[in-house]
Amino acid sequence: MMTYLVKLIPEADGSFSVLVPGLPGCVSQGATRDEALENIGEAISLYLDVVKEIANEGGAETARVEVTLA
Repeated sequence: MMTYLVKLIPEADGSFSVLVPGLPGCVSQGATRDEALENIGEAISLYLDVVKEIANEGGAETARVEVTLA
């Protein structure tokens, strides 16, 4: 299980837009805060499925890199 920071943006109509700063282009929305969070969870899962699919194309070698942030 992974945890992602998301940004909830209240809209004028009372709904919420939500984006994931760490996953460019991964956005969703919902009529309520809870719905927006549920929807972004699904969007993150689908986003990562596509990233995994792209990473496995073409027989390119993959590796893991550990990064320490200051």
